[in-house]
Amino acid sequence: MANRPLNDDEVLSEMNKMVAFIKQEALEKGREIKVKADEEFAIEKAKLVKQEQQAIDAQYEKKRKGAETAQKIAQSTLTNKSRLKLLQQREEHLQDLFDNARTQIVELASQEGRYVQFLEGVIVQGFLSLLESDATVRARPKDAEVVKKAVANSQSQYKEISGREIKASVDTSLSNELAGGVVLISGSGRITIDNTLDERLRLLEDRMLPEIRYDLFGANENRKFYH
Repeated sequence: MANRPLNDDEVLSEMNKMVAFIKQEALEKGREIKVKADEEFAIEKAKLVKQEQQAIDAQYEKKRKGAETAQKIAQSTLTNKSRLKLLQQREEHLQDLFDNARTQIVELASQEGRYVQFLEGVIVQGFLSLLESDATVRARPKDAEVVKKAVANSQSQYKEISGREIKASVDTSLSNELAGGVVLISGSGRITIDNTLDERLRLLEDRMLPEIRYDLFGANENRKFYH
């Protein structure tokens, strides 16, 4: 059958078919683009949400760590203050103890009978340490008479113990501010033995302080070695 030209109705019908086909393709392409756009939007949205969430989590973690650090610093500061206050109270207690001991040694020097016995003991001890024929016993001016008496008795005791004699002179050049006792000086002047009550108390404090601390406050938790 020979081709013939389309009439107006046929042309219009073909054009409507083409328009419908193009429109259908456009709708499908539009749907495809919309689906792809929605997917990309959802992916980008999820990405942004995740980034923001991570940023918020990081900020929260930073604040949490900051709060923990601040809490630890505050706790450490409070602990240190408490420890320092406790140490201060302990030192004050020890100082009161030593002040009380000093008061007692001052009272000892005021009791002549006991004081003479003490003086004789430390003077004989000094003589035995010096082991020389001459010595000077230095005392407080207020103790001049009682020291002379103690020296005389000490010379006799020294001779009984060592079989030797010793000449001893009394020098009253010690300060009356001291609690009492004497200082012995060898005849050559090279050896000095401090047997004042003040010095003996100081030595006692130094030697007995660890033991006193242990008796009063118990073992030091931070100390690993004791000898």
